[in-house]
Amino acid sequence: MGRGIYAARKAKRKRKEQRWKSPDFVRRTLKTARRSDPLEGAHMGRAIVLEKVGIEAKQPNSAIRKCVRVQLIKNGKQVTAFCPGDGAIKFIDEHDEVLIVGMGGRKGRSYGDLSGVRFKVVAVTDVSLHELVKGRKEKALR
Repeated sequence: MGRGIYAARKAKRKRKEQRWKSPDFVRRTLKTARRSDPLEGAHMGRAIVLEKVGIEAKQPNSAIRKCVRVQLIKNGKQVTAFCPGDGAIKFIDEHDEVLIVGMGGRKGRSYGDLSGVRFKVVAVTDVSLHELVKGRKEKALR
């Protein structure tokens, strides 16, 4: 590094340029994660079930994961959400209102062996999906 009279200015400018090489800095500065997020920065979102779908797990796993295609109420965007729990898909019908949350994983991208699935269902018609699967609660009839 130079030690001249304008060395600090050059170092500062160089640092400013180099920061744009870091993917984390770019994401944070341009707020791309929030802009592309279907939930628009919220932790949870209410949605209407459009259809039930089975998604094949990625290699080396072999399974058909039970998911639902949902449409968010707040902005009309369609996403796929995973239904965790043994037989959980049975408690979800078409046109039900569900509560979805992000699944965690790689910076809001898909999780585990589920390609293209970023969200999971936590509640169906305001009843916890986990409680339904355990048999502690029953789904409200509308």
